[in-house]
Amino acid sequence: MKGLKSIFDFYINSSIHVALSVVCLSFISQKELNLLHEQTFDWFIFFGTITGYNFVKYAALAGLHHRNLTERLKSIQIFSVFCFIAMIYFGIQFEFQFWIFCLPLSLLTLLYALPFLPHKKNLRMVPSLKIFIIAAVWAGVSVYLPVVYDFTDWSTDATVLTAQRFLLVLALIIPFEIRDFNYDASSLGTLPQKLGIKKTKLFGLLMVTGCVILEFFRESWFSSASILHFIMLALTAFAILKAKTDQPTYYSSFYVEGIPILWFLLSLFFS
Repeated sequence: MKGLKSIFDFYINSSIHVALSVVCLSFISQKELNLLHEQTFDWFIFFGTITGYNFVKYAALAGLHHRNLTERLKSIQIFSVFCFIAMIYFGIQFEFQFWIFCLPLSLLTLLYALPFLPHKKNLRMVPSLKIFIIAAVWAGVSVYLPVVYDFTDWSTDATVLTAQRFLLVLALIIPFEIRDFNYDASSLGTLPQKLGIKKTKLFGLLMVTGCVILEFFRESWFSSASILHFIMLALTAFAILKAKTDQPTYYSSFYVEGIPILWFLLSLFFS
C-alpha cells in the first residue's frame, strides 16, 4: 500500500493529473466547436502543461505545504525535463505560426514564476492576481489554442466558451485557495485573505452562475452537451460549498481537479 501511495503522490505532485484535466477540457472544446482533433496536438498540450506547472511550482519552492515534496523533488525535476523534451518533439511538427499563437500563454507562465517586477516580485506575488492568471492560461490552452491550431475563424461560440472556461477555472480554484489559507503568505492577498472563507465561496458560486448564464448564449445551448455542462457546474458548486481549510489531503488536488476528467468521460459515454 505504501508503494501505491508513493505512485499516486507522484501522479499528483508531478502534475500528471492536472495535465489530464487540461487535455480533457481541450477535448471537450474541440468536440463542441467541431474542431480538428489530432493526437499530436493533444500530446503537446499534455506535456506542455506538465512542463509549465512544474516550472511554476518548483522553480522556487514557497509555502510550508511543499516541505513534504523536497525528498522527491529531484525525481519530479527529471520527469519534467523529459516532459519538456516530449513537448518540443511534438511542437516542432507544427507550423511556425502556431508557435507565435502560443507566445502570450508562454509569456504569462514565465512571468508568473520569474521575478521581473521591482523587489524581485513575479506575477504570482501581485496581490489577488494569481487565480486570474491561472484561469486565463487554462482558458487559453483549452479553447484558444485548439481554435488557432485548427486555423478556423474565431466564432461567437468560441468567445462564449472561452469566457465560460475562465469562470469555471476561477470556480475550481476556490477549494485550493481555501485549503492554502493557513499556509499562503499574507502578501499574496488571496481571496480568502481579502474576503474571508464565506465570501470566497460566494465568489466561486457567482463564477458558476456566470457559466450557467453564458450557456444560453451558445448557438446550440439546448443539447445533451449543455445538460452535461450544467451537471458539472452543479458538481463544482457542491465542491466549493464543501471546501474547508482542513480538507482531506486529496480533496482539491485529485477530486476537484478531476472534475474536467469526469466531464470528458461522461461526454464520451453519452455521445
